[in-house]
Amino acid sequence: QGIACRRGRLCQEFSMSRIDQRFALLQQQGRKALIPFVTAGDPDLATTLPLMHGLVAAGADIIELGVPFSDPMADGPIIQRASERALANGVTLTNVLELVRQFRTTDQQTPVVLMGYANPVEAMGYEAFAKAAVAAGVDGLLTVDTPPEEADAMVACLKQYNIAPIFLLAPTTPEARIAKVGEMAQGYVYYVSLRGVTGAANLDMSEVAARLPLIRQHVKLPIGVGFGIRDGATARAVGEIADAVVIGSRLVQEIEAAGSAGAVTRVSALVQ
Repeated sequence: QGIACRRGRLCQEFSMSRIDQRFALLQQQGRKALIPFVTAGDPDLATTLPLMHGLVAAGADIIELGVPFSDPMADGPIIQRASERALANGVTLTNVLELVRQFRTTDQQTPVVLMGYANPVEAMGYEAFAKAAVAAGVDGLLTVDTPPEEADAMVACLKQYNIAPIFLLAPTTPEARIAKVGEMAQGYVYYVSLRGVTGAANLDMSEVAARLPLIRQHVKLPIGVGFGIRDGATARAVGEIADAVVIGSRLVQEIEAAGSAGAVTRVSALVQ
């Protein structure tokens, strides 16, 4: 394909990943992971770095950092606008990797997962991306429009460089695809709790609770639940049945309302 990882390279030896370490620690402590999402470059690149540190100080266990994309079809209007603001600021995948590198100069512990769409990664090339990402300190990649049936080349490259390939599952995912994800994924799996886009209506907790046992039959990794989580009460309810709570649109709303001057304070307060 021209984008597949070259075979035959000697793999570098790695210790247990940051993501695995974090979930192991949380399990020891009897806690669930809090995973906030923000879009890199929103409201601007200069604010995103202190936002990331603010998230950690407020209690984030893993950070999902959105890579802005011009056609974010899985996202509702809130995160769409965040991508538009970041793209208007000229933010590229290369800028996002540099942002992670800067974050790593003072934080070597918090896992960072890049979340976005396949096009920017494919444009860079899987191996070039994987090498640059591991050098920057990226721990995982979730491309929401890459089905597991088409992910072999990408996953091979990511695993070679110790970057966790993370996949989405949805209420409509058939059991065979759940099993496929269970074979390919590393780090954790992200269960989309709603039929719809990010920022959609409130989730039905009973439906989520009924779905997770089937997923756990095939997926031995931690399961994070996202979409529709907007406050502490909902997050606590999700934490009762899942291994991680993912919150995105509600945080991005705070950034949109606050702008550069107040984004860190407002987002940190909500995460706390």
